[in-house]
Amino acid sequence: MPTEPLRIARRCRVVVDNDWAGDPDGLVALAHHLLSPGHRVEAVTSSLLSPAFGPPQGGAATGAALATELVELIGRAERPPVHAGVDVPDDGRDGPTDAADAIVRAARRDDPLTLVLVCGGPLTNVAAALRRDPGIAGRMTLSWVGGTLGAGPEYNRDTDPDAAAQVLATTGLERWQFPVETYRQCAWSVAQLQDALEGCGDLGAWLWRRYVELPLPEGFEVDAVWPLGDSCPIIGTALAAESSTWVEGAGGTTRTCTRVDTALLFGDMLALFRRHTRALS
Repeated sequence: MPTEPLRIARRCRVVVDNDWAGDPDGLVALAHHLLSPGHRVEAVTSSLLSPAFGPPQGGAATGAALATELVELIGRAERPPVHAGVDVPDDGRDGPTDAADAIVRAARRDDPLTLVLVCGGPLTNVAAALRRDPGIAGRMTLSWVGGTLGAGPEYNRDTDPDAAAQVLATTGLERWQFPVETYRQCAWSVAQLQDALEGCGDLGAWLWRRYVELPLPEGFEVDAVWPLGDSCPIIGTALAAESSTWVEGAGGTTRTCTRVDTALLFGDMLALFRRHTRALS
């Protein structure tokens, strides 16, 4: 017989920002966010798409459509709204976007739960929101999957380097960072990923289709291991940051994660996906 669930305390509320039309690991992470009882997803925002995944034009809208489809598929009573940003890198413009406005509204809302802005892609929407209302820097924490500990390229930062430079230089913005050296630790083999998702009903099948249908160049062969780095921030928002290893930055406003507790992170994800599947059967 099924047991009664325990009541899980919510640690914070989150806005989840990503380039949803890009690497499907963002959508896997979004499903985990939406099913996590340890935080409340207040909004989802869609950012620009790197040309590596096809023509950037329309990428933010396409990503918003995918995120909306996933929100509806999961079907929770609390269904966060999804907002699209723009399709071009940051150029200092001050024009309004739905994504930036949603971030500002969430940061300005009075709520006993603190706000964490989770970004698993370029910082375009974050930069736009901070320009629209610089005062929100002190009203939220940015949890970003991006950047590097040392030199070298990194996808999320380099997709919109001007936005990254602006956001990382913002005074008063508390930041949790998962650099490439850390988020690449969060990886499964493709066989593991397919096997896990195929055992999770309609949700798993939908997520696996995102991998199969990813627009890659003709004849392109993927590696046997696929990073799931966009899941990293859940360790701090819904689970237990203290389970992982962090380095404190100067001034106490920056924490850089150097080791993620992947057993806790992905054990929780699989349990939630499987429980969701059983609840629908």
